[in-house]
Amino acid sequence: MSRIANAPVEIPAGVEVSLNGSEISIKGTKGTLTRSIHADVEVTQEGSTLKSTARKPAKQSLALAGTTRSLINNMVLGVTQGFEKKLKLVGVGYRAKAQGSKLDLTLGFSHPVQYEVPEGIKIETPSQTEIVVTGVDKQVVGQVAADIRAYRPPEPYKGKGVRYTDEHVARKDAKKS
Repeated sequence: MSRIANAPVEIPAGVEVSLNGSEISIKGTKGTLTRSIHADVEVTQEGSTLKSTARKPAKQSLALAGTTRSLINNMVLGVTQGFEKKLKLVGVGYRAKAQGSKLDLTLGFSHPVQYEVPEGIKIETPSQTEIVVTGVDKQVVGQVAADIRAYRPPEPYKGKGVRYTDEHVARKDAKKS
């Protein structure tokens, strides 16, 4: 049985939850998130807590109940606090500049790279070598950060590229003759 599904999700003050059939909508100070719930999982609201339980005793249903609980918890955290990913550019001449709904990147290519920022995501560049991605949906924030990193992933010889601020790049020695 899923241990994660057993823990209820606490709903803080100022957060509204609406359950209609197989859809849950959570509204907070930062925004609103909506997600459909799998048919094998039942979500119930008891006071200021949400519980997810499996409708069937099957292994997959129990796993889905735990996954649903985690997704709902991330939705509650997103609409109250928001999520943030920080990226760092390492390399001579590597620069980033946020301009409205676009992110201009200079990553050593013969052309500048322009990244179109999706709806609901905010990108800031505190310095030319730092990128901060913020938003309410954890999955979208992580995907945007991964998309930006994919333009020039860190390479193991000189360590150049786009990396997460807490990422460690294992360095290799140069070829010995």
